[in-house]
Amino acid sequence: MANIKRIGVLTSGGDAPGMNATIRAVVRTAIFYDIEVYGIYKGYNGLIDNEFKKLKSKSVRDIVHRGGTFLKSSRSDRFRTPEGRQQAYENLKKNEIDALIVIGGDGSFMGAGIFSKEHDIPCIGLPGTIDNDMFGTDFTIGYDTALNTVVEAIDKIKDTAGSHERMFLVEVMGRDAGFIALTAGIATGAEAIFIPEVENQVDTLLDTLKEGKVEEKSSSIIIVAEGSKGGVNEIAKQVKDLYPHLDIRVNVLGHMQRGGSPTAFDRFLASRMGVAAVEALLDDQRSIMVGYVNHEIVHVPFNKTIKKQRNLDGGLMKVAKVLSI
Repeated sequence: MANIKRIGVLTSGGDAPGMNATIRAVVRTAIFYDIEVYGIYKGYNGLIDNEFKKLKSKSVRDIVHRGGTFLKSSRSDRFRTPEGRQQAYENLKKNEIDALIVIGGDGSFMGAGIFSKEHDIPCIGLPGTIDNDMFGTDFTIGYDTALNTVVEAIDKIKDTAGSHERMFLVEVMGRDAGFIALTAGIATGAEAIFIPEVENQVDTLLDTLKEGKVEEKSSSIIIVAEGSKGGVNEIAKQVKDLYPHLDIRVNVLGHMQRGGSPTAFDRFLASRMGVAAVEALLDDQRSIMVGYVNHEIVHVPFNKTIKKQRNLDGGLMKVAKVLSI
């Protein structure tokens, strides 16, 4: 077992439901193995500014159900510089911290990988992002909660869409990935789903409208991932220009998708990954992400999670098409 006596944990990038549950698991697992834990506030900025605080078991009491991250998060331009990383390293040494656990996305892991290589600090990554776009894991922490938030919101939108015979275009998060949009579209019975991974979707929608299938319905829901070409407002404009008689509304769900109490699955996933991260450090692992594949914990090198892209299941696109008629 690696000779690790004290570790640091931080959350970086966009917040995601389940981050608090992850921190809790890291802290209590470390204590179980007689390792001290320091929480680093405000992500990599806190690492540079020496915002460290020792965490005990009671420090993470009653947080497993809370959204967001009590350690706060940020995106740090300073950590992108050698000077910023040098200051971060000096702070780790000053606090006698032997290893670092980073909860975040691919950008956070890129920074951790560079930092680990430059200063010989073992770093373990835990995938905390609602986008579910990380290579090497079936699920990321926060995705299931965000998906359920989207489904609940669209179910409510469908009520008013049906009452007024309207077409709603609903934009959901996901950056450049369509996992939330595609899965939510299937779950809510959307008539069309726009995702960044597929081209010429506007033409496909217009062809469908020409066939009259959408207009036969009393209402329709079209889900648009935020990274889709043109964006939700431009897509709505193109449809309205060709079909001015349609009553079209645009709804952007926005940051509500990041908030809320994590689902049971996200709490479970966060807990398993948190335990696995500490045990990976004790097993002398470094520069890896802890993933979850086929219901098993896996270790994935940072360079793979950063360089490789997780692809959508083409079979799900067919499912969405079949069920939209």
